[in-house]
Amino acid sequence: MNDKSIPYGRQCISKRDIKAVVETLQSDFLTQGPKIPEFEEVFAKYIGAEYAVAVSNGTAALHLSALALKVQPGQKIITTPITFSASANCIRYCGAEIVFADIDPITYLLDINSVQQILSASPKGTYAGIISVEFAGSAINLELLKAIANEYEMWIIEDACHAPGGYFIDCKNNKQLCGNGNFADLSIFSFHPVKHLTTGEGGMITTNNKELYENLIKLRSHGITRNQKIFINDIKWASGNVAEVPATYPGWYMEMQELGYNYRLTDFQSALGISQLKNAEKGLLRRRKIAKKYAKAFKNKQWLQGQSGFVDGHAYHLYIIEVKDRLGLYNYLKSKNIFTQVHYIPIHLMPYYKKEGYKHGDYPNAEKYYSRCLSLPMYSTLKDSEQDFVIEQIKKYYGD
Repeated sequence: MNDKSIPYGRQCISKRDIKAVVETLQSDFLTQGPKIPEFEEVFAKYIGAEYAVAVSNGTAALHLSALALKVQPGQKIITTPITFSASANCIRYCGAEIVFADIDPITYLLDINSVQQILSASPKGTYAGIISVEFAGSAINLELLKAIANEYEMWIIEDACHAPGGYFIDCKNNKQLCGNGNFADLSIFSFHPVKHLTTGEGGMITTNNKELYENLIKLRSHGITRNQKIFINDIKWASGNVAEVPATYPGWYMEMQELGYNYRLTDFQSALGISQLKNAEKGLLRRRKIAKKYAKAFKNKQWLQGQSGFVDGHAYHLYIIEVKDRLGLYNYLKSKNIFTQVHYIPIHLMPYYKKEGYKHGDYPNAEKYYSRCLSLPMYSTLKDSEQDFVIEQIKKYYGD
Protein backbone atom coordinates (compact mmCIF):
# COMPACT_ATOMS: atom_id res chain seq x y z
CA MET A 1 0.00 0.00 0.00
CA ASN A 2 1.28 3.45 -0.92
CA ASP A 3 0.87 5.81 2.07
CA LYS A 4 1.76 8.95 0.15
CA SER A 5 -0.69 10.42 -2.33
CA ILE A 6 0.35 10.52 -5.99
CA PRO A 7 -1.68 13.26 -7.74
CA TYR A 8 -2.22 13.49 -11.48
CA GLY A 9 -0.26 16.76 -11.52
CA ARG A 10 1.48 19.18 -9.20
CA GLN A 11 3.79 22.18 -9.12
CA CYS A 12 7.55 22.09 -8.72
CA ILE A 13 8.88 24.97 -6.61
CA SER A 14 12.63 25.27 -6.02
CA LYS A 15 14.62 27.25 -3.46
CA ARG A 16 15.61 29.57 -6.30
CA ASP A 17 11.91 30.19 -7.06
CA ILE A 18 11.22 31.05 -3.43
CA LYS A 19 14.23 33.37 -3.29
CA ALA A 20 13.08 35.21 -6.43
CA VAL A 21 9.60 35.76 -5.01
CA VAL A 22 10.90 36.91 -1.61
CA GLU A 23 13.29 39.39 -3.23
CA THR A 24 10.42 40.88 -5.22
CA LEU A 25 8.18 41.04 -2.14
CA GLN A 26 10.93 43.07 -0.48
CA SER A 27 11.30 45.41 -3.48
CA ASP A 28 9.48 48.66 -4.25
CA PHE A 29 6.94 47.06 -6.60
CA LEU A 30 4.45 44.30 -5.93
CA THR A 31 2.47 45.05 -9.09
CA GLN A 32 2.82 47.17 -12.26
CA GLY A 33 6.58 47.14 -11.78
CA PRO A 34 9.64 45.99 -13.76
CA LYS A 35 9.30 42.22 -13.27
CA ILE A 36 6.26 42.01 -15.54
CA PRO A 37 7.93 43.28 -18.75
CA GLU A 38 11.00 41.21 -17.83
CA PHE A 39 8.87 38.06 -17.63
CA GLU A 40 7.17 38.94 -20.90
CA GLU A 41 10.51 39.40 -22.63
CA VAL A 42 12.05 36.12 -21.47
CA PHE A 43 8.86 34.17 -22.19
CA ALA A 44 8.57 35.59 -25.71
CA LYS A 45 12.19 34.61 -26.32
CA TYR A 46 11.59 31.08 -25.02
CA ILE A 47 8.55 30.58 -27.25
CA GLY A 48 10.03 32.40 -30.25
CA ALA A 49 7.33 35.10 -30.54
CA GLU A 50 7.87 38.83 -31.01
CA TYR A 51 5.50 39.97 -28.25
CA ALA A 52 4.12 38.60 -25.00
CA VAL A 53 1.49 40.01 -22.64
CA ALA A 54 1.30 38.67 -19.07
CA VAL A 55 -2.17 38.36 -17.57
CA SER A 56 -3.89 37.04 -14.47
CA ASN A 57 -4.78 33.56 -15.78
CA GLY A 58 -5.38 31.52 -18.92
CA THR A 59 -9.08 32.38 -19.02
CA ALA A 60 -8.24 36.08 -18.97
CA ALA A 61 -5.80 35.43 -21.82
CA LEU A 62 -8.58 33.83 -23.87
CA HIS A 63 -11.06 36.60 -23.10
CA LEU A 64 -8.61 39.38 -23.96
CA SER A 65 -7.67 37.59 -27.17
CA ALA A 66 -11.33 37.47 -28.21
CA LEU A 67 -11.71 41.15 -27.36
CA ALA A 68 -8.56 42.12 -29.27
CA LEU A 69 -9.87 40.27 -32.33
CA LYS A 70 -13.16 42.18 -31.91
CA VAL A 71 -15.41 39.16 -31.50
CA GLN A 72 -18.99 40.41 -31.80
CA PRO A 73 -22.52 39.10 -31.21
CA GLY A 74 -23.72 37.24 -34.28
CA GLN A 75 -20.31 35.85 -35.18
CA LYS A 76 -19.60 32.11 -35.19
CA ILE A 77 -16.34 30.62 -33.90
CA ILE A 78 -15.20 26.99 -34.23
CA THR A 79 -13.46 25.04 -31.47
CA THR A 80 -13.12 21.52 -30.05
CA PRO A 81 -15.47 19.97 -27.46
CA ILE A 82 -12.53 18.28 -25.70
CA THR A 83 -10.92 21.12 -23.80
CA PHE A 84 -11.46 23.13 -20.63
CA SER A 85 -14.67 25.13 -20.87
CA ALA A 86 -12.82 28.48 -20.96
CA SER A 87 -11.73 27.78 -24.55
CA ALA A 88 -15.38 28.13 -25.56
CA ASN A 89 -16.64 30.45 -22.83
CA CYS A 90 -14.37 33.31 -23.92
CA ILE A 91 -16.44 33.59 -27.09
CA ARG A 92 -19.72 33.54 -25.19
CA TYR A 93 -18.40 36.38 -22.99
CA CYS A 94 -18.40 38.48 -26.16
CA GLY A 95 -21.90 37.39 -27.14
CA ALA A 96 -20.79 35.32 -30.13
CA GLU A 97 -21.71 31.72 -30.94
CA ILE A 98 -19.53 28.65 -30.49
CA VAL A 99 -19.69 25.86 -33.06
CA PHE A 100 -17.89 22.64 -32.16
CA ALA A 101 -15.99 20.39 -34.56
CA ASP A 102 -15.24 16.78 -33.65
CA ILE A 103 -11.81 15.54 -32.57
CA ASP A 104 -9.33 13.32 -34.34
CA PRO A 105 -9.63 9.98 -32.46
CA ILE A 106 -5.87 9.37 -32.72
CA THR A 107 -4.45 12.75 -31.66
CA TYR A 108 -7.47 14.00 -29.63
CA LEU A 109 -6.97 17.38 -31.33
CA LEU A 110 -9.45 19.40 -33.35
CA ASP A 111 -10.07 17.38 -36.52
CA ILE A 112 -8.99 19.58 -39.43
CA ASN A 113 -11.19 17.56 -41.82
CA SER A 114 -14.19 18.19 -39.56
CA VAL A 115 -13.40 21.91 -39.60
CA GLN A 116 -13.15 21.86 -43.37
CA GLN A 117 -16.54 20.13 -43.67
CA ILE A 118 -18.21 22.72 -41.44
CA LEU A 119 -16.75 25.60 -43.42
CA SER A 120 -17.50 24.18 -46.85
CA ALA A 121 -21.16 23.70 -45.90
CA SER A 122 -21.72 27.46 -45.48
CA PRO A 123 -20.94 30.62 -47.47
CA LYS A 124 -17.58 32.30 -46.88
CA GLY A 125 -17.91 34.79 -44.03
CA THR A 126 -20.23 32.59 -41.94
CA TYR A 127 -17.41 31.87 -39.49
CA ALA A 128 -15.05 34.49 -38.05
CA GLY A 129 -12.38 32.40 -36.36
CA ILE A 130 -11.02 29.14 -34.99
CA ILE A 131 -9.77 28.34 -31.50
CA SER A 132 -7.38 25.40 -31.77
CA VAL A 133 -6.31 23.62 -28.59
CA GLU A 134 -2.95 21.90 -28.08
CA PHE A 135 -4.70 19.32 -25.95
CA ALA A 136 -2.57 17.41 -23.42
CA GLY A 137 0.54 19.01 -24.94
CA SER A 138 0.18 17.71 -28.50
CA ALA A 139 0.61 20.33 -31.23
CA ILE A 140 -1.91 20.60 -34.05
CA ASN A 141 -0.52 21.28 -37.53
CA LEU A 142 -1.19 25.01 -37.52
CA GLU A 143 0.29 25.39 -40.99
CA LEU A 144 -2.57 23.31 -42.43
CA LEU A 145 -5.14 25.02 -40.23
CA LYS A 146 -3.82 28.45 -41.22
CA ALA A 147 -4.24 27.63 -44.92
CA ILE A 148 -7.91 26.84 -44.26
CA ALA A 149 -8.35 29.97 -42.13
CA ASN A 150 -6.85 32.13 -44.86
CA GLU A 151 -9.14 30.59 -47.47
CA TYR A 152 -12.18 31.52 -45.39
CA GLU A 153 -10.75 34.83 -44.09
CA MET A 154 -10.69 33.72 -40.47
CA TRP A 155 -8.39 34.36 -37.55
CA ILE A 156 -6.86 31.69 -35.24
CA ILE A 157 -6.44 31.71 -31.47
CA GLU A 158 -4.10 28.93 -30.38
CA ASP A 159 -4.89 27.66 -26.90
CA ALA A 160 -1.44 26.37 -25.98
CA CYS A 161 -2.01 26.15 -22.22
CA HIS A 162 -0.88 22.51 -22.25
CA ALA A 163 2.02 22.89 -24.62
CA PRO A 164 4.93 25.23 -23.84
CA GLY A 165 7.87 23.55 -25.56
CA GLY A 166 5.63 21.45 -27.80
CA TYR A 167 5.99 21.63 -31.56
CA PHE A 168 4.90 20.32 -34.95
CA ILE A 169 6.97 19.88 -38.11
CA ASP A 170 6.01 22.18 -41.00
CA CYS A 171 6.17 21.43 -44.74
CA LYS A 172 9.80 22.58 -44.88
CA ASN A 173 10.75 20.14 -42.11
CA ASN A 174 11.18 22.93 -39.54
CA LYS A 175 10.09 22.70 -35.92
CA GLN A 176 7.29 25.14 -35.18
CA LEU A 177 7.03 25.79 -31.45
CA CYS A 178 3.58 26.28 -29.99
CA GLY A 179 2.89 29.97 -29.53
CA ASN A 180 5.62 31.31 -31.83
CA GLY A 181 3.15 33.45 -33.76
CA ASN A 182 4.04 32.14 -37.21
CA PHE A 183 0.54 30.80 -37.90
CA ALA A 184 -1.86 31.79 -35.10
CA ASP A 185 -2.90 35.41 -34.68
CA LEU A 186 -2.75 35.02 -30.91
CA SER A 187 -1.60 32.17 -28.65
CA ILE A 188 -2.37 31.77 -24.98
CA PHE A 189 -0.73 29.97 -22.08
CA SER A 190 -1.67 29.15 -18.49
CA PHE A 191 0.56 29.11 -15.42
CA HIS A 192 -1.77 27.17 -13.14
CA PRO A 193 0.17 24.93 -10.69
CA VAL A 194 -0.39 21.71 -12.66
CA LYS A 195 1.04 23.22 -15.86
CA HIS A 196 4.69 23.06 -17.00
CA LEU A 197 5.41 26.49 -15.52
CA THR A 198 3.54 28.10 -12.66
CA THR A 199 3.05 31.54 -11.20
CA GLY A 200 0.30 30.30 -8.84
CA GLU A 201 -2.33 31.63 -11.18
CA GLY A 202 -1.34 33.47 -14.32
CA GLY A 203 -1.30 33.44 -18.08
CA MET A 204 0.41 34.81 -21.18
CA ILE A 205 -0.63 35.88 -24.67
CA THR A 206 1.94 35.77 -27.48
CA THR A 207 1.72 37.26 -30.95
CA ASN A 208 3.77 38.63 -33.82
CA ASN A 209 1.15 41.29 -34.55
CA LYS A 210 2.15 44.69 -33.11
CA GLU A 211 -1.34 46.18 -33.39
CA LEU A 212 -2.91 43.30 -31.48
CA TYR A 213 -0.12 43.49 -28.89
CA GLU A 214 -0.67 47.19 -28.22
CA ASN A 215 -4.41 46.69 -27.91
CA LEU A 216 -3.92 43.81 -25.46
CA ILE A 217 -1.73 46.01 -23.25
CA LYS A 218 -4.63 48.45 -22.92
CA LEU A 219 -7.36 45.84 -22.53
CA ARG A 220 -5.66 44.03 -19.64
CA SER A 221 -5.62 47.23 -17.56
CA HIS A 222 -9.08 48.83 -17.76
CA GLY A 223 -8.61 50.03 -21.35
CA ILE A 224 -6.22 52.66 -20.01
CA THR A 225 -3.05 53.83 -21.72
CA ARG A 226 -0.19 56.13 -20.68
CA ASN A 227 1.33 56.12 -24.17
CA GLN A 228 1.46 59.78 -25.22
CA LYS A 229 1.79 58.82 -28.87
CA ILE A 230 -1.78 57.55 -28.99
CA PHE A 231 -3.53 60.03 -26.66
CA ILE A 232 -6.74 61.44 -28.08
CA ASN A 233 -7.42 64.44 -25.85
CA ASP A 234 -5.22 67.51 -26.51
CA ILE A 235 -2.30 68.52 -24.32
CA LYS A 236 -3.83 71.85 -23.26
CA TRP A 237 -6.98 70.29 -21.86
CA ALA A 238 -5.03 67.41 -20.25
CA SER A 239 -2.79 69.97 -18.53
CA GLY A 240 -5.76 71.87 -17.04
CA ASN A 241 -6.23 74.52 -19.77
CA VAL A 242 -3.02 76.32 -18.82
CA ALA A 243 -2.13 79.55 -20.59
CA GLU A 244 1.09 78.20 -22.08
CA VAL A 245 0.70 74.81 -23.73
CA PRO A 246 3.45 72.41 -22.52
CA ALA A 247 5.54 70.33 -24.92
CA THR A 248 4.41 67.04 -23.37
CA TYR A 249 1.43 65.71 -21.45
CA PRO A 250 1.70 66.00 -17.65
CA GLY A 251 3.06 63.00 -15.77
CA TRP A 252 -0.28 62.24 -14.13
CA TYR A 253 -2.23 62.03 -17.35
CA MET A 254 -3.69 58.79 -18.74
CA GLU A 255 -6.62 57.91 -20.96
CA MET A 256 -9.25 55.20 -20.82
CA GLN A 257 -9.82 54.70 -24.54
CA GLU A 258 -12.03 51.61 -24.44
CA LEU A 259 -13.73 49.27 -22.00
CA GLY A 260 -11.07 47.01 -20.54
CA TYR A 261 -10.54 44.78 -17.51
CA ASN A 262 -8.17 44.33 -14.61
CA TYR A 263 -6.41 41.20 -15.86
CA ARG A 264 -2.92 42.13 -14.71
CA LEU A 265 -0.26 39.79 -13.32
CA THR A 266 1.73 40.88 -10.25
CA ASP A 267 5.48 41.42 -9.99
CA PHE A 268 6.03 38.61 -7.49
CA GLN A 269 4.14 36.19 -9.74
CA SER A 270 6.28 37.37 -12.64
CA ALA A 271 9.43 36.82 -10.58
CA LEU A 272 8.29 33.23 -9.98
CA GLY A 273 7.63 32.82 -13.72
CA ILE A 274 11.09 34.10 -14.65
CA SER A 275 12.69 31.66 -12.23
CA GLN A 276 10.50 28.77 -13.41
CA LEU A 277 11.54 29.37 -17.02
CA LYS A 278 15.14 28.58 -16.11
CA ASN A 279 14.05 24.98 -15.51
CA ALA A 280 11.62 24.76 -18.43
CA GLU A 281 13.69 22.50 -20.67
CA LYS A 282 14.70 20.23 -17.80
CA GLY A 283 11.07 19.80 -16.82
CA LEU A 284 10.03 19.13 -20.42
CA LEU A 285 12.69 16.44 -20.82
CA ARG A 286 11.55 14.79 -17.59
CA ARG A 287 7.92 14.76 -18.74
CA ARG A 288 8.93 13.13 -22.02
CA LYS A 289 10.97 10.53 -20.16
CA ILE A 290 7.95 9.68 -18.00
CA ALA A 291 5.77 9.43 -21.12
CA LYS A 292 8.20 7.02 -22.79
CA LYS A 293 8.15 4.80 -19.73
CA TYR A 294 4.34 4.68 -19.68
CA ALA A 295 4.29 3.95 -23.41
CA LYS A 296 6.72 1.06 -23.06
CA ALA A 297 4.88 -0.39 -20.05
CA PHE A 298 1.46 -0.37 -21.74
CA LYS A 299 2.44 -1.37 -25.26
CA ASN A 300 0.01 -3.85 -26.87
CA LYS A 301 -2.08 -4.34 -23.72
CA GLN A 302 -5.49 -5.80 -24.50
CA TRP A 303 -7.32 -3.54 -22.07
CA LEU A 304 -6.16 -0.40 -23.85
CA GLN A 305 -8.81 1.12 -26.11
CA GLY A 306 -6.83 3.92 -27.76
CA GLN A 307 -3.40 5.43 -28.16
CA SER A 308 -0.80 5.20 -25.41
CA GLY A 309 2.47 5.53 -27.30
CA PHE A 310 5.09 8.25 -27.32
CA VAL A 311 4.62 11.16 -29.74
CA ASP A 312 7.48 13.38 -30.95
CA GLY A 313 6.90 17.09 -30.32
CA HIS A 314 4.42 16.38 -27.53
CA ALA A 315 4.91 18.53 -24.43
CA TYR A 316 3.13 16.02 -22.16
CA HIS A 317 1.14 18.18 -19.83
CA LEU A 318 -1.00 15.05 -19.61
CA TYR A 319 -0.46 11.37 -20.30
CA ILE A 320 -3.81 9.89 -21.27
CA ILE A 321 -4.85 6.30 -21.73
CA GLU A 322 -8.19 4.98 -22.98
CA VAL A 323 -9.23 1.87 -21.09
CA LYS A 324 -11.97 -0.67 -20.47
CA ASP A 325 -13.82 -0.11 -17.20
CA ARG A 326 -12.48 3.41 -16.69
CA LEU A 327 -14.58 4.04 -13.56
CA GLY A 328 -13.42 0.80 -11.97
CA LEU A 329 -9.77 1.61 -12.62
CA TYR A 330 -10.22 5.18 -11.37
CA ASN A 331 -11.73 3.99 -8.08
CA TYR A 332 -9.16 1.20 -7.66
CA LEU A 333 -6.23 3.59 -8.14
CA LYS A 334 -7.83 6.06 -5.75
CA SER A 335 -7.95 3.29 -3.12
CA LYS A 336 -4.16 3.02 -3.59
CA ASN A 337 -3.69 6.80 -3.13
CA ILE A 338 -3.13 7.28 -6.87
CA PHE A 339 -5.25 10.19 -8.02
CA THR A 340 -5.98 10.24 -11.72
CA GLN A 341 -8.26 12.66 -13.58
CA VAL A 342 -10.52 12.88 -16.61
CA HIS A 343 -9.72 15.52 -19.26
CA TYR A 344 -12.32 16.53 -20.30
CA ILE A 345 -16.08 16.17 -20.10
CA PRO A 346 -17.17 17.22 -23.62
CA ILE A 347 -18.18 20.86 -23.48
CA HIS A 348 -21.20 20.43 -25.74
CA LEU A 349 -22.77 18.12 -23.15
CA MET A 350 -22.41 20.56 -20.27
CA PRO A 351 -25.89 21.80 -19.26
CA TYR A 352 -25.12 25.36 -20.34
CA TYR A 353 -24.24 24.31 -23.89
CA LYS A 354 -27.03 21.74 -24.08
CA LYS A 355 -29.39 24.67 -23.59
CA GLU A 356 -27.83 26.08 -26.78
CA GLY A 357 -29.12 23.04 -28.65
CA TYR A 358 -26.25 20.52 -28.43
CA LYS A 359 -27.08 16.91 -27.63
CA HIS A 360 -25.64 13.42 -27.17
CA GLY A 361 -24.42 11.99 -30.46
CA ASP A 362 -23.39 15.31 -32.02
CA TYR A 363 -19.64 14.57 -31.83
CA PRO A 364 -19.15 10.79 -31.65
CA ASN A 365 -15.35 10.81 -31.52
CA ALA A 366 -15.32 13.22 -28.58
CA GLU A 367 -18.02 11.29 -26.73
CA LYS A 368 -16.36 7.93 -27.28
CA TYR A 369 -13.04 9.35 -26.08
CA TYR A 370 -14.70 10.74 -22.92
CA SER A 371 -16.16 7.33 -22.03
CA ARG A 372 -12.69 5.74 -21.86
CA CYS A 373 -10.05 8.42 -21.09
CA LEU A 374 -7.96 8.69 -17.94
CA SER A 375 -5.07 11.04 -17.20
CA LEU A 376 -2.25 9.37 -15.28
CA PRO A 377 0.18 11.10 -12.89
CA MET A 378 2.43 13.35 -14.97
CA TYR A 379 4.68 16.03 -13.49
CA SER A 380 8.40 16.69 -13.51
CA THR A 381 8.98 15.70 -9.88
CA LEU A 382 7.20 12.35 -10.20
CA LYS A 383 9.69 9.82 -8.82
CA ASP A 384 10.62 6.67 -10.74
CA SER A 385 9.42 4.58 -7.81
CA GLU A 386 6.08 6.39 -7.82
CA GLN A 387 5.61 5.85 -11.55
CA ASP A 388 6.58 2.19 -11.14
CA PHE A 389 3.87 1.87 -8.49
CA VAL A 390 1.27 3.48 -10.77
CA ILE A 391 2.18 1.11 -13.62
CA GLU A 392 2.20 -1.90 -11.31
CA GLN A 393 -1.26 -1.12 -9.95
CA ILE A 394 -2.80 -0.56 -13.39
CA LYS A 395 -1.44 -3.88 -14.61
CA LYS A 396 -2.59 -5.57 -11.41
CA TYR A 397 -6.13 -4.26 -11.88
CA TYR A 398 -6.31 -5.73 -15.38
CA GLY A 399 -4.67 -8.99 -14.34
CA ASP A 400 -1.40 -8.72 -16.24
